Amino acid sequence: MSYEKVLQAGKIVIGTKQTIRALKEGKATEVIVAVDADSPIIEKVTAAANEANVPVTKVDSMKKLGKACKIQVGAAAVAILR
Repeated sequence: MSYEKVLQAGKIVIGTKQTIRALKEGKATEVIVAVDADSPIIEKVTAAANEANVPVTKVDSMKKLGKACKIQVGAAAVAILR
């Protein structure tokens, strides 16, 4: 499951803005988005990932994704870095 990928990743960035920045800078190898986030956020991150030819994995819960990132709040998007 993708939550484990986040837990095992060496470097990650959490959040929509940081994820999009990492994609534009060519630093992201994979993007994980929570499907329960707002649709415009998911679309923006997915479009940036497609533009950068980076695979997007969808997970069901912002809360679980945040927990996998070891933060106390939900996370809409996470980028795994090179």
